[in-house]
Amino acid sequence: MELFDKLYDEQEKAGVRFVGFTTKNVRYDFGIVYTNMFFGKPLVVCMQTGRSTLLDPKDIENLEYLQKVFRIDTLEEASDLAEFFSEALPTSPFETQYE
Repeated sequence: MELFDKLYDEQEKAGVRFVGFTTKNVRYDFGIVYTNMFFGKPLVVCMQTGRSTLLDPKDIENLEYLQKVFRIDTLEEASDLAEFFSEALPTSPFETQYE
């Protein structure tokens, strides 16, 4: 008996970058998985909390989103994180998966 419908089951050799850095008040440790899945959006994992998200350039501009997804206390800290991600993540355009 089939219990579920498999949507995908892909394997690939993905590039992974581990980055730790500090700002004036906060230390960050991230794992960034560069993959062809998810229309090229990198998977960003906070190594301290385990929280993760797919990020594209528009997400980086949304400080409230960064603040929410990574549970950041202030917009200043989110702005620091956005500055890091703007340099660390690819800037190529992404396609919308669902319309």
